[in-house]
Amino acid sequence: MADAIQRITSDLGVPYIFKASYDKANRTSVKSFRGPGLAEGTKILGRLAKDTGLPVLTDVHEPGHCEIAAEAVDVLQIPAFLCRQTDLLVAAGKTGRAVNIKKGQFVAPWDMTHPVEKVRSTGNERVFLTERGASFGYNTLVVDFRSLPVMRRMAPVVFDGTHSVQQPSAANGVSGGQPEFIPLLAKAAVAAGVDGLFLEVHDDPKNAKSDGANALDLKVLKPLLEKLLAIHQAAQ
Repeated sequence: MADAIQRITSDLGVPYIFKASYDKANRTSVKSFRGPGLAEGTKILGRLAKDTGLPVLTDVHEPGHCEIAAEAVDVLQIPAFLCRQTDLLVAAGKTGRAVNIKKGQFVAPWDMTHPVEKVRSTGNERVFLTERGASFGYNTLVVDFRSLPVMRRMAPVVFDGTHSVQQPSAANGVSGGQPEFIPLLAKAAVAAGVDGLFLEVHDDPKNAKSDGANALDLKVLKPLLEKLLAIHQAAQ
């Protein structure tokens, strides 16, 4: 996937950060696939970064994982469910790596100033935020696009066009999704003004081990990026 996406982004002149998780520690069901674990997973990510030359991002779930993961990747990501965990945010900040904080589904956009301040308290200014929708009743997320300019006053903002269409835990212990709305939300976010996009992309979403129900099919990535680039240019 890294090579396939890199070819597309290179053709379009789009900066690309590859994301993968060594451990999906927040899966809904105990039976869900989690990944190879910290030791093996970070080795794989380090080799991938070396072989492709791509910057790499991965999730961290525990403070003790941050220094180990930072040796292999360029960006540490704080999962949405953990965006208020002070020890985790501080540990990530202390590595000196860039830190992406995903806004919790339960957090108001203006309250994300506090996680940002926790990372910056370490002297690390390399922090940005990701919008991924807000809880709306049960098993549903909605995107309030007002959150984008609100959070951009705090730090650069990325829009997650795939997790925003997720239907959390909606399929008997597995999250569902509405991937048909990914292009719509991504186009709206670019028009509203964002600093980047986060997209889960897979060449066979139905058989993906994680997030397949809300993933973007690889075959539609290039035409979507072409439209997004046109919108970005028009919005300047």
